[in-house]
This record gives sequence, structure tokens and C-alpha cells, in this order.
Amino acid sequence: MVSIPHRKSIWVFHLNSGACNACDIEIIDAITPYHDVERLGVKLVGSPRHADAILLTGPITIEALPKVVRAILAVPEPKIVIAIGSCACGGGIWRDSYAVLGGVDRLYTYLREHGIEPPITIYIPGCPPKPEAIVYALAMVRGLVEQKQKKIEYIEKPSIEVVEYIEKLSKEAKKDLEKFFKGIEVR
Repeated sequence: MVSIPHRKSIWVFHLNSGACNACDIEIIDAITPYHDVERLGVKLVGSPRHADAILLTGPITIEALPKVVRAILAVPEPKIVIAIGSCACGGGIWRDSYAVLGGVDRLYTYLREHGIEPPITIYIPGCPPKPEAIVYALAMVRGLVEQKQKKIEYIEKPSIEVVEYIEKLSKEAKKDLEKFFKGIEVR
């Protein structure tokens, strides 16, 4: 379970790093009286210097990168980043765009290259995620609920027959390429 020492309340700073605003609307919905995260002791603040956590939305654009790094560094320790939405989690549909660094995974690679240890991160995937998921993540940070899902990676190894078939195809493909290039005259 992820928790921080601030058991009475958690102050959050909302940081849009290039989002389409769909996730931002869901954050606002979580703050409004219908979902009312303030009843859980969560308060939205206007400065990262006053925050315990950052609610990060959108892919990290190249333009926003220095501002995002500055905001993360401004949050006092212990800090938490809550990546909200598919774009913040992994870059979303913008992952390979020329103007986008990617999601928080690529941001953290950049931070490590510059000697900065990334903070604890909670991922809320979705496009956009429901306000209930945001409320759940904030309650988890407060220590009010336990984490239900764990990250598990499973990579299936191909069978021997598949490996042999791929090797056979690659040998045939190499022969076909050699025949193709021998037939071409270079001028």
C-alpha cells in the first residue's frame, strides 16, 4: 500500500503537461461536491511548493518538459506523482510524436539521466479515467484503502516449433532478398 506521512490531509497540485483536457475535466469532477474528495482530506492547491502530490495529465511535451521537472522538484519530500490518463501513463496516441517526450516512464528516464530520482508514482489509465478511479487513487495515497491491483508482466516465450519456423522463414527471406538485389542493375 502506498501512503505518505500526512495522514490528516493530502494537498495536490494539478499539472497539465499537454493534455486534451478530458482528464482535467474528470479531476474537476472528482473535486466537485458530487464526488467531493475534500471529505477524504484532499485539497487542491495553487503551487507545487505547497503540495504533497502532483496530479499529472497529458503526455510530456518537449515544450512542457522543463516546467514539469521544475514542478516535480518544487514538491517537498516525500512526494507522489499520480499519472492520470493514458497519455500521462504511457504517452497515449502521442507517444511517438515529434513534439512529445512520452509518458511518465520516459520522463523518469530523463530524470535518472540527470541524477534525479523519480518519486513514487500511481498510474490511473483510461481515456479519460472515471472520477471514481481518481478518488480511489487519492484514497489509496491517504492510506484509507488498500491497493487492489498489482503490476504483473508476462512475456510468453515462443515454442521450439515457432522458433524453428521463424528461422526457416528468415533463411528463405534472405535468399529471396539476395535474388532480388542480384537482379537489380545499379547505374
